[in-house]
Amino acid sequence: MATVKHIAIRNANYNATTDYLTMQHNEFTNKPILGPDGEMIPRDFYLIGGINCDPYSFDDECKATNAFFGRNNGFNEIKAHHYIVSFDPEDVRDNGLTPEKAQVLGMELAAKAFPGHQTIICTHKDGHDGAGNIHCHIVINSVRKKNTTLRPNQERRYDNVAGYKHRDSVQFLRYFKSTVMDLCQREGLYQ
Repeated sequence: MATVKHIAIRNANYNATTDYLTMQHNEFTNKPILGPDGEMIPRDFYLIGGINCDPYSFDDECKATNAFFGRNNGFNEIKAHHYIVSFDPEDVRDNGLTPEKAQVLGMELAAKAFPGHQTIICTHKDGHDGAGNIHCHIVINSVRKKNTTLRPNQERRYDNVAGYKHRDSVQFLRYFKSTVMDLCQREGLYQ
């Protein structure tokens, strides 16, 4: 069964997000695993892409957007949202799910759910605690960079306006989970 997890990020260092997605981390402490010379070690496998940004300059691009709109200046403000979509481990064997297919689905999901936001989509094929499930990380700058068309699932009249922040409301999470399930059903994956 595909599951969804959300984490609100208050850290103003957007590079920490890219490092987490591309470098090895201890799964219990979330601290980077360092090599003999003290450098971070790249993950064995990941696929990464960006929407409205380059994943490797996510930090600078998000800070530029925040500065342009005068947002995310407070210490306790949510700077980014991290959504994790974990697919059923059985989807690999039973339904032909590959990391490449999951990355395409993650990109499609991110484009649909977070239009106008700077977004990183990164797929891993190794789940937490050795679960081995393919999962996609979708990380967005909380501030929308571009104006978009207002959609029915958006709660506020300015939820499509550049410079306003994403809200992870109960209504949005319901919409997001439903979208994930629809995507899984369309692709013949377990729901």
